[in-house]
Amino acid sequence: MPVPRRSLLLAALATGACTSSRPGPPAELVLATGPDGAVFREVGGALARALADRLPGTRVVARPTGASVENVRLLVDGSAHLGLSSLDPLFEAPLDADDPGGISAVGRLYDSFLQVAVPAGAPVHRLADLAGRRVSFGPSESGTEFTATRLLDLLGVRVDARRMAHAEAARQLAAGSIDALVALTGIPTPAISGLLGAFPVRLLDLPAEAELLADAHPGPYAPATIPATTYGALGPCRTFAVPNLLLARSALDASVVEVVTRTAFTESARIAAGHPEAGRINVRTGIATGKVPLHRGAERWFRSVKR
Repeated sequence: MPVPRRSLLLAALATGACTSSRPGPPAELVLATGPDGAVFREVGGALARALADRLPGTRVVARPTGASVENVRLLVDGSAHLGLSSLDPLFEAPLDADDPGGISAVGRLYDSFLQVAVPAGAPVHRLADLAGRRVSFGPSESGTEFTATRLLDLLGVRVDARRMAHAEAARQLAAGSIDALVALTGIPTPAISGLLGAFPVRLLDLPAEAELLADAHPGPYAPATIPATTYGALGPCRTFAVPNLLLARSALDASVVEVVTRTAFTESARIAAGHPEAGRINVRTGIATGKVPLHRGAERWFRSVKR
């Protein structure tokens, strides 16, 4: 007869109480990042390299993924120890700092902005104009797919949705194979930056859509403006932003998560190099994780720096 999970957990806790030794660093630490052409991939890779320096006995792996939704799934099933996610898909995740099967936050890092890029001469000026057109929603199980689907369903706009990494979407946009690229990611987005000077594009202004989404789903969305300095000639663009969190399995040892938290917030300049929005990673906003509870190790580190 299989032993109930609760009995196994109680036995493990009892065993831990009988020994004074603390678990050492794990042999491997998997960080779920994002797709090609997205800031998650680059920031996640830089964080993994920094963690490898801080945890010399651990093999730190930056795992490419579709992004937020896939990262949450990998954390839940134990295939990843750490992962990046925008806040909105987390409202449907098992958030519990005390449950070994739950997910908790290391901290809030920076914000992602919804960006909709179209050819400069296209007769598309608002999301409703995309009806029936070929639109990249980012990779399957990405935060882009989650948020774009939610927004267009709210508007009642039906498009020919394609799933692909942002870098591939940029190539297909330039080739005329798709009509629009949607990306929910940090700014500047490498995939969009790579188009500048090579293919004329513009970003859709979304002030009304931003307010509609924030009213319909209070919490994760806030109207925001992409600064004029982000993409040069594209100018400022009104849209909305979503906070990004670094997450951990709640079962991950608190001493390890304390190292992860310290690294993320004290080496933020290294981790965010080349990404001005990611450069906003700081201790003051790091604890603003919304409904997602802080991991015990993260909470310990934040308390230590407030003394």
